[in-house]
Amino acid sequence: MCSKNNQNISQLDFLDLLNQNIQHPELQQKFAIDVLIGLSHSPKWLPCKYIYDEQGSHLFGQIMKLPEYYLTNCETEILETHKRKIIDTIGRQKINLVELGAGNGEKTKILLQEMIEKKTQFTLIPIDISHTALETFSKNLKARIPGIHIKGLVSEYFKGLKWLSNQNHCTNVVLFLGSNIGNFEPPEADVFLSSLWNACNDGDYLLIGFDLKKDIRLLLDAYNDSKGITALFNLNLLSRINRELDGNFNLDQFKYYGTYDSFSGAIKSYLISQQKQSVTIDKLSRIFTFKSWESIHTESSYKYLIDDIEELAQKNGFVIIEHFFDSRYYFVDSLWQVQKK
Repeated sequence: MCSKNNQNISQLDFLDLLNQNIQHPELQQKFAIDVLIGLSHSPKWLPCKYIYDEQGSHLFGQIMKLPEYYLTNCETEILETHKRKIIDTIGRQKINLVELGAGNGEKTKILLQEMIEKKTQFTLIPIDISHTALETFSKNLKARIPGIHIKGLVSEYFKGLKWLSNQNHCTNVVLFLGSNIGNFEPPEADVFLSSLWNACNDGDYLLIGFDLKKDIRLLLDAYNDSKGITALFNLNLLSRINRELDGNFNLDQFKYYGTYDSFSGAIKSYLISQQKQSVTIDKLSRIFTFKSWESIHTESSYKYLIDDIEELAQKNGFVIIEHFFDSRYYFVDSLWQVQKK
């Protein structure tokens, strides 16, 4: 990791900028507050980020392997096909390859191996609020690529990026892959990208994945898989409330439903109460009532046109260097550069 002052940092596998773990009471309190707000609202909703606990992440790993879920294969194809062009464009200067969120490292590995082959000087810096997730991510990659230089930041994304940008000696190349941007509502996507721009230095790069608009049947199949794993993935949100907030959701009384909203251009995911019922959440000291067929909105997955992507980049201060597509034009990884001068 490039730094003005290398005191101790170069010896650390992880730097904790939060000074707290994912299970810290403050974060548990935030989970409780968000659940209270969402289930008190009409219509009811829950933030999708809370699906991704350990069990949720495991289920999402299974989803990525499903034949209906084209996104993973499309993005893997893009990175395999265009890795040389991507790394050549970024250059061989000292680089911080910054991964927002600690996934399984499979797609990141493609770029890392190309950088090693080209003798690019880099440090891989995953940023996540979970020390455990970072440890797992690092162990997985080190097992596949012995000797790789990984320095994890236990931090919220923008705090970690801002700290990194203030070190001033390296170009930051931020990875936000997997169409994660699609989980943001449009105003939230603007806030996220604007905050990302503010946390980076002039000349830094962002490689960001977008799922493109396409035949609606393909979209519906991807979010309504035949094995029912997507349903279990969403229902895990209710399981987490039961585990961590002492709720008494009966999962058998809720049914997953995913549909495409052509007006907004998003797959909308819901959990639907199949009967009139009441649910108690002890740690909130609240009872929530559900009408028959009342829904909880759990996730939106927005799909994009190239025009949408170019507008997002321009209004948030980025210059598009190049779009990289898979062979079917289902998905795009877009390379942007931060422009501040």
